[in-house]
Amino acid sequence: MTKTKLPERHRQRSLLPEFSELFTGFPGWADLRPTLEHRVMRLEDEMEDGHYVVRAEIPGIDPAKDVDITVRDGRLTIKAERSEKKETKGRSEFSYGSFVRSVSLPASADEDDIKATYDKGILTVSVALSKEAVPAEKHIPVQTTS
Repeated sequence: MTKTKLPERHRQRSLLPEFSELFTGFPGWADLRPTLEHRVMRLEDEMEDGHYVVRAEIPGIDPAKDVDITVRDGRLTIKAERSEKKETKGRSEFSYGSFVRSVSLPASADEDDIKATYDKGILTVSVALSKEAVPAEKHIPVQTTS
């Protein structure tokens, strides 16, 4: 009786690639990849003691060099870039990604009175709200030509 040697088992690969791998072949879509993975910047916003407060969960960054906060035309934009390097027994692993989120500020926001703090992975941006009355909504009549 002859014994037939069975082929070695190879790690089976799925017929479908990981969702984020679908974008590696499209250079124009490369910027979408960090957004589609687990590293999305979560934002929460609320009104608190006369301030509009935005909190962003972005652990593992150096806020002094990895975060850029801008305000322009009633929009607050938070940009962050994270890079991380892990080394173990001759192996190194890099993880990086950039994130951008924008929010519209309330009409009464004072763009000259904005403060940002970072504590335990949470970025908090506080925008003072002016005490002046916000102009009421204005309706514009539509005219017809006949």
